[in-house]
Amino acid sequence: LGLDIEDLEEMEEDAGLGNGGLGRLAACFLDSMATLGLAAYGYGLRYEYGIFSQRIKHGEQVEEPDDWLRFGNPWEKARPEYTLPVSFYGRVEQSDKGSKWVDTQTVFAIPYDNPIPGFRNNIVNTMRLWSAKSPNSFNLRFFNDGDYIQAVLDRNYAENISRVLYPNDNFFEGKELRLKQEYFMVAATLQDIIRRFKSSKFGCRDPVRTSFDTFPDKVAIQLNDTHPALAIPELMRILVDIEGVTWDKAWEITKKTCAYTNHTVLPEALERWPVTMLEYLLPRHLQIMYEINQRFLEEVSKKWPGDVDRLRRMSIVEEYGEKRINMAHLAIIGAHAVNGVAAIHSEILKKDLFRDFYEMTPEKFQNKTNGITPRRWLLLCNPSLADAIAERIGDSWVTHLEELQKLKKFVNDASFIRTIHKIKQENKLKLAAYLTKETGININPASMFDIQVKRIHEYKRQLLNCLHIITLYNRIKKNPNAPFVPRTIMIGGKAAPGYHTAKQIIKLVCSIGNVVNNDPVVGEKLKVVFLENYRVTLAEKIIPAADLSEQISTAGTEASGTGNMKFMLNGSLTIGTLDGANIEMKDEMGAENIFIFGMTVDEVEDLKRKGYNAWDYYNALPELKQAVDQISGGYFSPNNPDCFKDLTNILLNHDRFFLFADYEAYIKSQERVSDMFTNTEEWTKMAIMNIASSGKFSSDRTIAEYAREIWGVEPSWEKLPAPHEARE
Repeated sequence: LGLDIEDLEEMEEDAGLGNGGLGRLAACFLDSMATLGLAAYGYGLRYEYGIFSQRIKHGEQVEEPDDWLRFGNPWEKARPEYTLPVSFYGRVEQSDKGSKWVDTQTVFAIPYDNPIPGFRNNIVNTMRLWSAKSPNSFNLRFFNDGDYIQAVLDRNYAENISRVLYPNDNFFEGKELRLKQEYFMVAATLQDIIRRFKSSKFGCRDPVRTSFDTFPDKVAIQLNDTHPALAIPELMRILVDIEGVTWDKAWEITKKTCAYTNHTVLPEALERWPVTMLEYLLPRHLQIMYEINQRFLEEVSKKWPGDVDRLRRMSIVEEYGEKRINMAHLAIIGAHAVNGVAAIHSEILKKDLFRDFYEMTPEKFQNKTNGITPRRWLLLCNPSLADAIAERIGDSWVTHLEELQKLKKFVNDASFIRTIHKIKQENKLKLAAYLTKETGININPASMFDIQVKRIHEYKRQLLNCLHIITLYNRIKKNPNAPFVPRTIMIGGKAAPGYHTAKQIIKLVCSIGNVVNNDPVVGEKLKVVFLENYRVTLAEKIIPAADLSEQISTAGTEASGTGNMKFMLNGSLTIGTLDGANIEMKDEMGAENIFIFGMTVDEVEDLKRKGYNAWDYYNALPELKQAVDQISGGYFSPNNPDCFKDLTNILLNHDRFFLFADYEAYIKSQERVSDMFTNTEEWTKMAIMNIASSGKFSSDRTIAEYAREIWGVEPSWEKLPAPHEARE
């Protein structure tokens, strides 16, 4: 066709159907499930508009709709023949036969199937995404008032369910449309699962199985955070109201089938739906949740008689203020397994967030440390590194990442060290050329590429990075002739459109960049780049070129992190706190191959108890004081001196994430980083140790653990015969 495959790849739109790490983790998991031969389906919504496209105008984030389906999606196959009805609103009718949900409004769910190929094993799984469609009888009002046109236009209301992804990461916004999305996905998916369970033959739609006794043996449902937790009352509703199963039997089936993964401990991220909204939208489900809660609290009372406070803490229903349903409590009670996503996170769940539940059913709680797929995050995005590895140890690491350990014996091999360094330099040159083209900023490819890419959030502490940048800038200005290790500091990520502080952080990064990049005294020593519209395809360019990876969240706030693993796998060194999977990365590679700084989880807890006073640090640390004063005094915003007053006010008076308490340790650690970077050979050896130690962080290992320890299935690395080959 005379087309260049690279040009074609550049044209393909990202399917931005998730927020931050959670959506990307699901994609890695699908890749691993297919590669491990598991008969697994990924279910989600086919949003017409995915995560917004980020543009930076005058240093501020502007959101543009992500019309990713504009030119169609060649990978999907519409399956209108499997369309399913989903009900909303209505009321509950009691009779001697039990409860019936009646007078509901119906929306149709049309499935679109996307192939998920395993790696060279001739297995292709399915990701099924639901799209909302209005029924033809959607609004018969026009028979009465004759407004046919309006009735047709009103069909949009139903179809809005799958129109747009809510762009919040680690933040709960209790909007009715979001609740509709969650129920729509769950209701369509459960009908699909049950249809498939009842049919004996592949592709057959005639129900054959009538008993649900074997349901948990045939079906495992993993709840990826609480967003699909309505699966628990919905499965109960189907079993009890429609299939006529007794409550106790239905509850046993539901619990054995469902498992729950928690992905965050931030209180503002936990889903707590108002009872009034549920009563109106899903009246039968609210009844079922009340019943689940009542029976559960009776069990708690048996175990801890008279402990009223424990009952209050463990209830699904929160009674103080507006009555709400705590979806995490529902998920824990309705699941047979509950897991966190890194060792430290799973410990925090047991000791703190879900302590009462752990005391009641300790056997439910597990850890499954997150992972990333080495197919996308090394083989595809860094082909020259993949080749260099394969030349030394073969290519079985692609599906058995622990094989990378074999690289440790080359850590002192001069030719391997040279090769790894050369590949990094080539990747940096490529990225520098791309960024110069995109931003017009001249980037010194010999400088250290110091990169922090992730969603913009106070807990991820992009502001701590900013304080370091300003400190470096002030040191250069104070002593322009002192030796200085050149850095290009890149920060990228989207801010939720309604998150004012996060948007201010982006503006600050851009403003600092404006000053630093245009100061002739600084020259090539320091550059600051805000990476616009961070997304998977941009990550694939950035990560292979990074020298330093910034993983600097306050200890105890980042459940796991997965970007940290991607940088490690690509031979970048990490500066980080003892948070999330950073701890396990340090354990795998050895403390001498990572730059760890700052408070531990316990030290953060002590500081909270003692009371944190940011002013103490501000007054004790002159470089910190200077940087903060420059931000608040308008040094970086001369046309609007008060521009960043909100940010400095947060830092000085209500900083939940204790930036100043870690500032001094961070600066000292960064000095160690610069010292090490001047010794290319030692730095490259550390990079090799990072690559060689990253085997644990394959999503194949994570999924094998889910399969064996939660779903009760055994992974398989067997290759199926190709379609054209004879079967045994």
